[in-house]
Amino acid sequence: MESSSFSFPCIQIITLLIFSHTMFSSVKPVAVIHFSEDLYTRSRNASVSPPPPPVPVPALYVIGDSSVDCGTNNFLGTLARADHLPYGRDFDTHRPTGRFSNGRVPVDFLDEVLDEMSKCLLALRLGLPFAPSYLGQSGSVQDMMRGLNYASAGAGIIFSSGSELGQHISFSQQIQQVMDTFQQFILTMGEHAAADHISNSVFYISIGTNDFIHYYLPDVSGVQSKFFAWMFTRFLAQTMKQEIKNLYNANVRRVVVMGLAPIGCAPYYLWQYNSQNGECIKPINNVILEFNFVMRYTVEELNKELVDANIIFCDAYAGSMDILKNKDQYGFTYTDTACCGLGRYNGWLMCLSSGMACRNATNHLWWDQFHPTSAVNEILAENVWSGLHNKMCYPMNMQQMVAQRVKMSDDVINRFLNQA
Repeated sequence: MESSSFSFPCIQIITLLIFSHTMFSSVKPVAVIHFSEDLYTRSRNASVSPPPPPVPVPALYVIGDSSVDCGTNNFLGTLARADHLPYGRDFDTHRPTGRFSNGRVPVDFLDEVLDEMSKCLLALRLGLPFAPSYLGQSGSVQDMMRGLNYASAGAGIIFSSGSELGQHISFSQQIQQVMDTFQQFILTMGEHAAADHISNSVFYISIGTNDFIHYYLPDVSGVQSKFFAWMFTRFLAQTMKQEIKNLYNANVRRVVVMGLAPIGCAPYYLWQYNSQNGECIKPINNVILEFNFVMRYTVEELNKELVDANIIFCDAYAGSMDILKNKDQYGFTYTDTACCGLGRYNGWLMCLSSGMACRNATNHLWWDQFHPTSAVNEILAENVWSGLHNKMCYPMNMQQMVAQRVKMSDDVINRFLNQA
């Protein structure tokens, strides 16, 4: 039966996490299994004609939370860490990297796509190396020019979202790190070359889930009595809009804004609300739908207001629900129970040891309490790139976006240099 309140016993959960880490830390992994078979070759939009050959993309820069964190939190004092097995067991190296998945996160698949482009312009896929964590990168400007990942697990659009988990790099702090990177480019490359590099790179933003998980839903500081859900989502969207404008003023032109996934279907909430037969928690999903609706409208506004901007919104909710409703077609068996966890739906505790994980993650939609498996991440990445399985992105997909090279006028470059 669904609860009528969004209560969230944070202190109890954190206490249980610490206790369970001690309890399961000595458990040995049952097996480490890597699955290379592609289960997702069947396209639901096979008739879509390919766009024109893309233009080289110099770099992919990632801003966000645990949905795209590739190791930032390995360097922070926080409970939100994925630097231990079984996280990363199906990654390319079969080792934990800090990614909250059994394998890759969505931007890893997009990096691979972008990398092929430098090898063959006629290929449908592009190609760059995996964007390293900003805190874990070498410091070489040449490496930074190939892409960076600023994302931090626990981060939200609101500065304090997720703070009960420990340290994280908030959204505004990540934007500041981006600006610091730009300064390095100007000093090393020169002003005009830096402006051209930034304007033709792609900036991928995936953030906002923690503002609901760790702020609005647990009713921190009585926020629900002060803001209706609609008002709260508008506040988040306006904050996001301003930060995107800040990026635009620093010469950013290509931006991918990810909507939020249906966290009302996440194993944690299925457990907390005692879901019957794995049914999603509608009040939570309704709030997420509102946020995505407002963000899509906000992106439309930005494209009208900002000259030469090319900003797309990709609806992770729609893409995820398509997988959920067509699980057999995608090859999934378990859509409500996490591969790794404890309790009903494996939603009571997060993934703490290999002994808590299933053997085969490829037939699971959820990896842990809140995060999808690498298999799901690949499908969503394919949708962001080309709409292969489901049209998620508006007004165009990422492949169409990067096919259009950005040409900066002298006036725009001078305005950028004056602000820098």
